[in-house]
Amino acid sequence: MGQKLKIAGWVSIGVVAGALTTVSLQTVARGAMTPLPLEEIQQLSAVFGLIKTDYVEPVDDKKLITDAISGMVSSLDPHSQYFDKKSFKEFREGTTGRFVGVGIEITQEDGLIKIVSPIEGSPAYRAGLKSSDLITKIDDTAVRGLSLNESVKRMRGEPNTKVTLTIFRKDENRTFPVTITREEIKTQSVKGKVIEPGYAWIRLSQFQERTVDDFVRKVEEVYKQEPRLKGLVLDLRNDPGGLLDAAVAISAAFLPENVTVVSTNGQLADSKATYKASPEFYARRGQGDPLKRLPAAIKTVPLVVLVNEGSASASEIVAGALQDHKRATLMGSQTFGKGSVQTVRPLGPDTGIKITTARYYTPNGRSIQAKGIVPDVMVDETAEGDLFAALRMREADLDKHLGNGQGEEQKDEAREKAREEARKRLEEEAKRNPSERKLPELGSEKDFQLTQALNKLKGQPVLVSKTLTERKEEKKDEKKED
Repeated sequence: MGQKLKIAGWVSIGVVAGALTTVSLQTVARGAMTPLPLEEIQQLSAVFGLIKTDYVEPVDDKKLITDAISGMVSSLDPHSQYFDKKSFKEFREGTTGRFVGVGIEITQEDGLIKIVSPIEGSPAYRAGLKSSDLITKIDDTAVRGLSLNESVKRMRGEPNTKVTLTIFRKDENRTFPVTITREEIKTQSVKGKVIEPGYAWIRLSQFQERTVDDFVRKVEEVYKQEPRLKGLVLDLRNDPGGLLDAAVAISAAFLPENVTVVSTNGQLADSKATYKASPEFYARRGQGDPLKRLPAAIKTVPLVVLVNEGSASASEIVAGALQDHKRATLMGSQTFGKGSVQTVRPLGPDTGIKITTARYYTPNGRSIQAKGIVPDVMVDETAEGDLFAALRMREADLDKHLGNGQGEEQKDEAREKAREEARKRLEEEAKRNPSERKLPELGSEKDFQLTQALNKLKGQPVLVSKTLTERKEEKKDEKKED
């Protein structure tokens, strides 16, 4: 297969700090065994024995071993992870875009769970839950003090089981319980519409198994409504990434056949790979080329890609490929900087590890690890400026993040000051009525960045940011030996 990386399964989504993805490849475990450091293994065995005999109360053998594995893997970088039986199941659900739950997109606010939006047609949608509703309790458990992941786990469960959410609705100043029956949820990762005659907007919120097919259907709908499309906005803002083959396919939809989309490089021979805009690199086995139905005009339609600090991993692959091949104008703010590949290695039938095995590079050979993609045109979130971007975590903010391997990282001294100012603005923003808030729904008439993207496509003036600048990769502390 030459440079092509052998894919034995799917690629994953992993969440860190609420906004991070992991592009990863599932492969079979390698047969070769690395020689073990005997002295260190003896120390590990000795510690295991001491805990079993000396600890204040009995400790389960399995817990000790799994915690040791988990600690060993998680100490490497923010994206390497050990999967026990439960987390492995949840990991698989994340890549399919299907799970059993109530059907809401959520975030955290003031220690509570805030509903970003109910998924259309879901049990939560039918129960009347609204954007900006706050969840204060899940069954009998108070949400305050729970992590976002813990809250998600409590809301998920088996089909046809019930969960009671206690809701605080700010604009009505009331608290009330809602009992919802869980069911399988199919998330919609592609949205789009003709915004005005000649111009359309397509948004990808994640790269999942169904994303490419949904993207093709949405493009077909757009061209059916507007056969003479003059310009298209591809919206990757806050897209945390996901499946690598889906990212290659979306890139290939706009690029000439067989050009390079992304390459990877790591220690293993099969980590050194080049992915191209060709069906063999993205078509699922036995399913043919999913892009065949696309209208030919998609290859040449003027294109603007919107990105921001929440655009990570697979979405950065697409943005980088379209930028390097000069196929699109990138607008918005600098992306997350998740430029590493994780491989899933099974340890048994229902456990495994996800381990960083490579960095990925744009067609021009740029590593975006801990730096990100810098847009061609910097545009603020709102007409008043980039109000809250400083609060968003990026790869370079994460402890133990992998360097990009292409030169020194530089510390941004103004970062914390900008964050403090943004926190104060966010506190004031939270006090406003929803209709008065400055960050409208993406794709709406009040979406400032989308308006600027349309101006670019029409050849009209664009309000370029006067404050946004390229953010350098922050320098990691060097380890000193005593």
